[in-house]
Amino acid sequence: MSIDLNNESGVDADTAGLVALGRFVLDELRIHPLAELSILLVDEETMAAYHERYMGEPGPTDVLSFPMDELRPPADDDEPVEGLLGDVVLCPTVTARQAAEHGRTPDQEAEYLLVHGILHLLGFDHAEPEEKAEMFGLHHRLMAAWDTERSTRRS
Repeated sequence: MSIDLNNESGVDADTAGLVALGRFVLDELRIHPLAELSILLVDEETMAAYHERYMGEPGPTDVLSFPMDELRPPADDDEPVEGLLGDVVLCPTVTARQAAEHGRTPDQEAEYLLVHGILHLLGFDHAEPEEKAEMFGLHHRLMAAWDTERSTRRS
């Protein structure tokens, strides 16, 4: 699994932790081991430009996802497909500001948003109530599994 992370935000971040989480999530979802994911951390000005250009919304946001090959988690009896997953763009300064609102540290908020972004790359959405229930249910299960995995690594 190839996960590239570039921190162009000018803010310190737990880049190794984000890469480890990305790898964990993709493994849990049985994404092909040769799939490629890019994580980009940017400043507010860059994120605002992306947000306006690609979403038609003003100002910076916390996370954006840009899927490439429209990979999906395989069914239990299917083999995973190789390809480019896409890009997840995070804005650490926005993430840090909203972390307290959600009862998380800035690193926890970045982790939460990375998983959210990866799920969007994999075709999950939350526009409709059923989609939202599926996406956030999976999101919650992945975060709980990551917390368990991380605690066993520390032991």
